[in-house]
Amino acid sequence: MSVKALYDYEFPSMDRAKLFGEDLLVYVHWEGNPIFCSAVCFRVPKTMRFGEFVTSFVVPWAESDPDFDHEAMKHWRIFDEPLDVADDKSLADLGIGHKALLTFAG
Repeated sequence: MSVKALYDYEFPSMDRAKLFGEDLLVYVHWEGNPIFCSAVCFRVPKTMRFGEFVTSFVVPWAESDPDFDHEAMKHWRIFDEPLDVADDKSLADLGIGHKALLTFAG
């Protein structure tokens, strides 16, 4: 996410990819959910498989909504572009990069 500074900003970002090594910051937003009004951010390895990411991070977070239905998670997108998810592919293989925003409908 970019920030417009009102003055010269000469400090390196503290969340730049270089500082996270083999890990990524991945934002996830549950579109249309009235409880989660903004995205959540997870620090995960680039090599993590998408299915593991969903079951280990996204589902436990989403389960705090009592109406959550794991089977209803659909229409994954990355930066508003459709994302063809495959549980056995890594996040990097799916093109998910540092500070990517993933959204889903549920």
